[in-house]
Parts: sequence; C-alpha cells; structure tokens
Amino acid sequence: MALGTPARLLLQKQTVSWNVNQAERSSSGRVVVITGASAGVGRATARRFGAQGARVCLVARGKDGLEAAAREIEQAGGTAIVCPADVSDSDQVERVAETAERQLGPIDVWVNDAMVTVMSTIAESTAEDFRRVTEVTYLGAVNGTLSALQRMRPRNQGTIVQVGSALAYRAIPLQSAYCAAKHALRGFTDSLRTELLHENSRVHVTMVQLPALNTPQFEWSKIRFDHHPQPVPPIYQPEVAAEAIVLAAGARRREVWVGAWNEALIFGNKLAPSVGDRYLARTGFASQFTDEPVDSDRPNNLYHPLPGDHGARGAFDERARTFSPQLWLSMHRGGVTLTLACVVATAALLLRAIA
Repeated sequence: MALGTPARLLLQKQTVSWNVNQAERSSSGRVVVITGASAGVGRATARRFGAQGARVCLVARGKDGLEAAAREIEQAGGTAIVCPADVSDSDQVERVAETAERQLGPIDVWVNDAMVTVMSTIAESTAEDFRRVTEVTYLGAVNGTLSALQRMRPRNQGTIVQVGSALAYRAIPLQSAYCAAKHALRGFTDSLRTELLHENSRVHVTMVQLPALNTPQFEWSKIRFDHHPQPVPPIYQPEVAAEAIVLAAGARRREVWVGAWNEALIFGNKLAPSVGDRYLARTGFASQFTDEPVDSDRPNNLYHPLPGDHGARGAFDERARTFSPQLWLSMHRGGVTLTLACVVATAALLLRAIA
C-alpha cells in the first residue's frame, strides 16, 4: 500500500543501522584487559566478555580471585590470562599491557575498573586514606589509559572504558575520597576525549556511570563506623553493570548511564544542586548502613588484597535487582526509536486518510 512506503523505508534504514550496531558490539576474538577483575563488577564483566569468546587479561592484586575468574571464562568458552598487579604502580600496569599483547594479541578494549574506598567523615579521615584511594581509583585508571593509548594510537583503533559512578556527578557524605576520585576520572576522560577528537583518532574513550551495586566492596572496604555499610538503594547486581560495560565497549557512545535513579540524580544535581546537598545531609548517613554491628577494625583491602575468592556479588542478593529497564531501553534505543517512529508515521497517515 502506498501509504506504508515511508514507514517501510524507515524500517529498512533503521534495521541496517541496528544490525551494524549489533556487529560492533560483538566481543568474539577481541583482546580485552580488565582491571579490578578478581571480584565485583570487574569479575562480572570478565565473565560476560569471556562468554562472548573474548580473550581476556585479568588484572587485580588478589591472585585467588583472578584464578577463579580465569576458570569461569575458560568454562564459558573464552580465553583468559592472569596478571596480578597493583594498578597504582605504572610500571606494573605497563608490564600487564606487554604481557597481554605478547600472549593474546593487540589490545582492542581496556576496561579501568579497579577501585578501593574508605567510608569515613572527612574530619576523621587521614591524608594517607585520600592518597591511597586516589592512587588506585583515579591514578590507576590514568595508568591503564596511558598504557592502552601507547598501543592503540599508533594502530588508530581501540576502546578505553572508564568505569565511573553517579558519584562522579553527585558526591555524597562519608565517601569523599571515592567521590573525588570519580570526579577526577570524569574530568580526565573529558580532556582525553577532546584530544582524540582533535587528532581525528579512531580510538574511542567512554565512561559508564554505575548505580549502587551488590558487590564485595561493602565486606572489605575500610570503615570508621560500628555498623555494616551497604549500597544506597536501589541496588543492582554487578551483572547489570557488566551489561553496560560490554555495551560501552562496542557502541561508540560518549557515556552510558545505568539505572533510572542514576539519571534522575545526575539531572537533578545539574538543576538544583543545593536541594541535593540538603537531602543528602538528612538521608545520606543512615542510608549507607544496616542495623548489623561490625568491628571498625575488620580486615580491609585498602593496601593489600584479602585472601580467598570473593566472587562478583556481595551480601545483598535479596534486595538487588537483576534488570534495569532504563539500561534495556538504552541498549535497544535503535529498535525503540524505530518502533516509535513507525507508530507516529502510521498515526499521521491514518489521520490524513480519515481527513
């Protein structure tokens, strides 16, 4: 029918575009370096890349978790090598990059996920706390980025994924060192992006802004309180974050945000930051703790990894969401746009026919 021609042409165009995007996101055969890969988000991301057939270089300080992650990847059909390293040491990071390319091939994707944190008021924090969190969470990503760029720029291809947080836009109380590190990483990434654009480089840098996640972070972070810390609800499983990171590694997007609450938080902070200040002053303390008592001197991973395999998930399985409608819409925005466009076009044509 003649009236359907525009809609059919739009369908054909969008379908081709969608298929291209899907092909770009395929991880089969790609070489991927992931820092912080022994547990939490890095562990879940490594599994996801491995299940798609990627060759993954696993980086973290904890050898037990790295070896367990490597077994999971190999069982899923991928290839993995273990590279224990402290990302705060640029020489160690450079050796990781050399090992990855020597054993797996040219690096296609570098994911900077390693982090540590301290939960404390600023007044009770020490300069050493801030230094260590900055060295790992911010400078560790800088070190990874520099090693990746050294290899990707001459080849004029590759993707660097910075694992960020909504806290890169809206800082909260009790996590000042971590928030500052993520703010710094966002500024660094924005600068790098403009430099790559200036030289017309095909190397792509992107940042994934994550929500609260159910990871082992809350079991091993350094704290100065007598109650067990928790992620601020709504809480998502680390596999949701892994989906977003794999998406970011294949689709050339500036940023990927995860969770509707994250989007609201980021936009709200841009519109009325002082409202956020007052809201967090009232709610931002109690919301970060459970009623469970804990020894503030418990072992932590600030300077040394804790022994054992801690996996991807933390202690909040019953409260954590396994699906984000907002992320699904973001991942399928080509199809969503196509559907909406077809509906609008059909409605317009029907109205014309009726008139």
